Amino acid sequence: QVQLVESGGGLVQAGDSLRLSCAASGRTYNMYALGWFRQAPGKEREFVTTINWNGPGTLYADSVKGRFTISRDNTKNTVYLQMNSLKPEDTAVYYCAAGRFRTGGDEYDYWGQGTQVTVSS
Repeated sequence: QVQLVESGGGLVQAGDSLRLSCAASGRTYNMYALGWFRQAPGKEREFVTTINWNGPGTLYADSVKGRFTISRDNTKNTVYLQMNSLKPEDTAVYYCAAGRFRTGGDEYDYWGQGTQVTVSS
């Protein structure tokens, strides 16, 4: 089992920045990637970004490319999501997930509880 705890969400204005963190614990040696997904009210969950846990490689959704950056600290078993130039359409609950280095949610076996990000216009 892998446990994931997100933090860093909040209410910001359009154009502001936020950094989310996700701390992993438990059987982290089973992780191949840590990713971020989000779900807005009334919408399906969507892929945001993911990072290869044991080597180079990141993937981003087109909607966040150039604005969001994912990074990791293997010594702390933590992944970060730096979100810049936030837009109201970025408003969602953001979930951290551990699994395979893919963009599909089905490829991830463990999920955090989520953290709310609200961007006002």
